Amino acid sequence: QVQLVESGGGLVQAGASLRLSCAASGRTFSSYYGWFRQAPGKEREFVAAISWSGDNTMYADSVKGRFTISGDNAKNTVYLQMNSLKPEDTAVYYCAPGVAFTREARGYLYWGQGTQVTVSS
Repeated sequence: QVQLVESGGGLVQAGASLRLSCAASGRTFSSYYGWFRQAPGKEREFVAAISWSGDNTMYADSVKGRFTISGDNAKNTVYLQMNSLKPEDTAVYYCAPGVAFTREARGYLYWGQGTQVTVSS
Protein backbone atom coordinates (compact mmCIF):
# COMPACT_ATOMS: atom_id res chain seq x y z
CA GLN A 1 0.00 0.00 0.00
CA VAL A 2 1.19 3.51 -0.83
CA GLN A 3 0.14 6.62 1.03
CA LEU A 4 0.21 9.88 -0.89
CA VAL A 5 -0.03 13.38 0.50
CA GLU A 6 -0.45 16.26 -1.91
CA SER A 7 0.24 19.82 -0.81
CA GLY A 8 0.95 23.25 -2.19
CA GLY A 9 -2.44 24.22 -3.49
CA GLY A 10 -4.09 27.53 -2.80
CA LEU A 11 -5.96 30.53 -4.11
CA VAL A 12 -4.01 32.66 -6.58
CA GLN A 13 -4.69 35.19 -9.29
CA ALA A 14 -4.39 34.44 -12.96
CA GLY A 15 -0.78 34.54 -14.09
CA ALA A 16 0.62 33.40 -10.76
CA SER A 17 2.61 30.25 -10.02
CA LEU A 18 2.25 27.38 -7.59
CA ARG A 19 4.32 24.30 -6.91
CA LEU A 20 2.49 21.19 -5.84
CA SER A 21 4.22 18.42 -3.94
CA CYS A 22 3.27 14.79 -3.60
CA ALA A 23 4.99 12.86 -0.83
CA ALA A 24 4.76 9.10 -1.03
CA SER A 25 5.23 6.66 1.82
CA GLY A 26 4.72 2.96 2.31
CA ARG A 27 5.57 0.81 -0.70
CA THR A 28 6.88 3.84 -2.50
CA PHE A 29 8.81 2.53 -5.46
CA SER A 30 7.23 3.27 -8.77
CA SER A 31 8.84 4.07 -12.08
CA TYR A 32 5.91 6.23 -13.07
CA TYR A 33 3.97 9.03 -11.43
CA GLY A 34 1.18 11.15 -12.76
CA TRP A 35 -0.73 14.28 -11.87
CA PHE A 36 -4.42 14.51 -12.61
CA ARG A 37 -7.04 17.12 -11.82
CA GLN A 38 -10.76 17.22 -11.38
CA ALA A 39 -12.92 20.33 -11.59
CA PRO A 40 -16.46 20.40 -10.15
CA GLY A 41 -18.86 18.51 -12.36
CA LYS A 42 -16.10 17.24 -14.64
CA GLU A 43 -14.23 14.01 -15.16
CA ARG A 44 -10.78 13.54 -13.70
CA GLU A 45 -8.31 14.51 -16.41
CA PHE A 46 -4.66 13.85 -17.06
CA VAL A 47 -2.22 16.70 -16.45
CA ALA A 48 1.32 15.30 -16.54
CA ALA A 49 3.35 12.14 -16.07
CA ILE A 50 6.96 11.26 -15.43
CA SER A 51 8.94 8.12 -16.08
CA TRP A 52 12.05 8.09 -14.00
CA SER A 53 13.56 5.06 -15.70
CA GLY A 54 13.71 6.86 -19.02
CA ASP A 55 13.70 10.39 -17.70
CA ASN A 56 10.60 11.03 -19.81
CA THR A 57 7.75 13.42 -19.22
CA MET A 58 4.48 14.12 -20.97
CA TYR A 59 1.79 16.73 -20.59
CA ALA A 60 -1.76 17.48 -21.49
CA ASP A 61 -1.94 19.97 -24.33
CA SER A 62 -3.76 22.41 -22.06
CA VAL A 63 -0.76 22.72 -19.71
CA LYS A 64 2.18 22.12 -22.03
CA GLY A 65 4.71 24.91 -21.74
CA ARG A 66 3.26 26.14 -18.46
CA PHE A 67 3.53 23.14 -16.12
CA THR A 68 6.60 21.04 -15.31
CA ILE A 69 6.60 17.67 -13.56
CA SER A 70 9.68 16.55 -11.71
CA GLY A 71 10.63 14.19 -8.96
CA ASP A 72 13.12 13.53 -6.21
CA ASN A 73 13.46 9.77 -5.92
CA ALA A 74 15.52 10.03 -2.74
CA LYS A 75 12.71 11.97 -1.08
CA ASN A 76 9.91 9.93 -2.66
CA THR A 77 8.39 13.21 -3.76
CA VAL A 78 6.92 14.32 -7.06
CA TYR A 79 6.40 17.98 -7.92
CA LEU A 80 4.24 19.91 -10.31
CA GLN A 81 5.46 23.42 -11.02
CA MET A 82 2.56 25.43 -12.42
CA ASN A 83 3.26 28.78 -14.06
CA SER A 84 1.02 31.27 -15.83
CA LEU A 85 -2.03 29.84 -14.12
CA LYS A 86 -5.43 30.39 -15.69
CA PRO A 87 -8.91 30.26 -14.18
CA GLU A 88 -9.55 27.06 -16.15
CA ASP A 89 -6.76 25.40 -14.15
CA THR A 90 -9.02 25.54 -11.09
CA ALA A 91 -9.47 21.99 -9.82
CA VAL A 92 -8.47 19.49 -7.17
CA TYR A 93 -5.09 18.09 -8.16
CA TYR A 94 -4.14 14.48 -7.45
CA CYS A 95 -0.93 12.56 -7.85
CA ALA A 96 -0.63 8.82 -8.25
CA PRO A 97 2.00 6.14 -8.82
CA GLY A 98 1.42 4.25 -12.01
CA VAL A 99 2.09 0.90 -13.62
CA ALA A 100 2.72 2.46 -16.98
CA PHE A 101 3.75 5.72 -18.60
CA THR A 102 0.25 6.67 -19.65
CA ARG A 103 -2.38 9.41 -19.76
CA GLU A 104 -5.06 6.95 -18.71
CA ALA A 105 -6.26 7.07 -15.11
CA ARG A 106 -6.65 3.29 -15.07
CA GLY A 107 -2.87 3.06 -15.31
CA TYR A 108 -2.52 4.50 -11.82
CA LEU A 109 -3.05 2.53 -8.67
CA TYR A 110 -3.41 4.78 -5.67
CA TRP A 111 -4.69 8.29 -5.18
CA GLY A 112 -4.09 10.88 -2.51
CA GLN A 113 -6.67 13.21 -1.03
CA GLY A 114 -5.84 15.91 -3.51
CA THR A 115 -5.00 19.58 -3.10
CA GLN A 116 -7.27 22.40 -4.19
CA VAL A 117 -6.01 24.94 -6.70
CA THR A 118 -8.20 27.96 -7.33
CA VAL A 119 -7.24 30.60 -9.87
CA SER A 120 -9.17 33.83 -9.89
CA SER A 121 -9.46 36.06 -12.93
